[in-house]
Amino acid sequence: MKKILFLIVLLTTISVHARPGLLDKLGLENDFDTPPSVDEAFDFSAQIKDPQTLLARWNIAEGNYLYRDKIRFEILDNSQVQIQDFSLPAGENKMDETFGLTEVYQHSTEIVLPISRDNTAQKIELKAYYQGCSETFHICYPPTEKTVLLTLPATTDDVTSSKLDSTATSQLTVPQQDRIAQSLTEDSLFKILIGFFGLGLLLAFTPCVFPMIPILSGIIVGEGDHITTHRAFILSLTYVLAMSITYTAAGVLTGLMGENIQAMLQNPWIIGSFSALFVILALSMFGLFELQLPHALQHRLHQIGHQQQGGHIVGAALMGLLSGLIVGPCLAPPLAGALIFIGQQGDPVLGGSALFSLSMGMGLPLLIMGTSAGTLLPKAGDWMNSIKTFFGVLMLALAIWMLERIIPGWVCLLLWGMLFIISAVYLGALNTLRIDSNGWEKLWKGLGVILLIYGGLLMIGGASGSHNIWQPLQGIASEKQSNSEISTGLNFTQVSNLTELNQQLSQTNSPTMLDFYADWCVDCKRMEATTFQDTGVVVALASINTLQLDMTDNTAEHKAMLKEFGIFGPPTLLFFDANGNEHTQYRLIGSVTASELLQHIEQLPSIAR
Repeated sequence: MKKILFLIVLLTTISVHARPGLLDKLGLENDFDTPPSVDEAFDFSAQIKDPQTLLARWNIAEGNYLYRDKIRFEILDNSQVQIQDFSLPAGENKMDETFGLTEVYQHSTEIVLPISRDNTAQKIELKAYYQGCSETFHICYPPTEKTVLLTLPATTDDVTSSKLDSTATSQLTVPQQDRIAQSLTEDSLFKILIGFFGLGLLLAFTPCVFPMIPILSGIIVGEGDHITTHRAFILSLTYVLAMSITYTAAGVLTGLMGENIQAMLQNPWIIGSFSALFVILALSMFGLFELQLPHALQHRLHQIGHQQQGGHIVGAALMGLLSGLIVGPCLAPPLAGALIFIGQQGDPVLGGSALFSLSMGMGLPLLIMGTSAGTLLPKAGDWMNSIKTFFGVLMLALAIWMLERIIPGWVCLLLWGMLFIISAVYLGALNTLRIDSNGWEKLWKGLGVILLIYGGLLMIGGASGSHNIWQPLQGIASEKQSNSEISTGLNFTQVSNLTELNQQLSQTNSPTMLDFYADWCVDCKRMEATTFQDTGVVVALASINTLQLDMTDNTAEHKAMLKEFGIFGPPTLLFFDANGNEHTQYRLIGSVTASELLQHIEQLPSIAR
């Protein structure tokens, strides 16, 4: 326990000292002994967000503020490019010594500038006018002008203000992942860590974390009747810390390298090996054999006073490491926001701290559940054997669940059917009840009969080509409806690289939606079975060109696509107008429901009716 606490303190100390100016996030240190220059106080930059949109940004140093009503823009010496109506973000009310009660911006702010233009590639000069003050040094800066040179790309058709809904464009909603990335720059370190911890708690109740519950439970149950609350806490904390550190390291490397480390590990050999490990653990829980450390290592551990417990802690740590990398690969807006920040700012310490806080939030329910198991689980007797058998079945279920990423769906249905039928037999589905059977025996037999019937349906469904465990007879039903016009969900056209995508975009006069998908992506599978099967979604996207990149194999071409668009993995939805220009501000990262997607579609300028 002391070693674990020492590790936490050490990591915290490194995080604080490794990043210059990080204490400023805590409000404990100031970078300026003298008033900063206007460029240091208000670091202005601008970039091209898409061919019809510019993005202006100020990074405002701590202790300074910018007047909202003093901000304006113009394009110099170019009659072909004009700034359209835009709205300024709401500021904070402040009683100013010079101007009285006024709205100001502190920390940082971004302003979206829609433009009208012709279709030629050209250089433009964006000039920004602004003024601000230093609250720390009680001085006000004179009105400031800043000019930035930008290069607009060519477009296929003239893009004028008549083709854009200026009202909708001026009220663009910033995607959640971009807002989170911005908050990493603006907020204090304390707010960042608390916020990401809370987001992690929310992610704890998603498919990213669910598979880890039986793994941790199996580790604790494996202790047998010697488990105590303290011991369960140590094992749970070890598992959660290992999972969090791995999750953080993988995230930081993803942000710095631009490649999803977890996605790189989703190959058949690794997934197959991990599934085999779950099968071995399940057989061990069934009592077929006992997993033990090598005798020499056991003897060494015994000498240092840990006996076999040390091995169990090492095992918990290893399972935590592997779980973070392989079991639960997912991409949610909080994770994507941190990765975007790391990639753009190159600050792995702050981004890594946010990811560690996020993963600890994800692990808190696991820690509570694992610790409680030390109290709630029976300590001895036949009940313990039943509990071990139950978790053995869960381990087999996990093995099948992971194999779903790499083997055909109908094969998975056959495996699920076999597991359900065998479990039903063990529950007594085929046994005859005695006249004096008690209520528990009747309950177990009833559950066994249900599992037996459902297992049979799964076997039939698998044999008929169905892929859906919740609708095992879908294959039979779809065969009967093969000649009908009944919708079977969105019909995606597959693309595998940038060349094919550009060809599709150039050949259509309709807006386009691009779906990044992978078989090993849990949220992708859920969206495939629910969101994209929804009738409302199918109707709303009927006139839209729907493309899909299946990056299950994670090839070099797939990685090039991810790098081109600056994203980290599936599920991600991108939207393009009829000219093939992406609405970058309307990206969707992470799982979305049908209602959320419909609401999002209504906001798209090129799709909304």
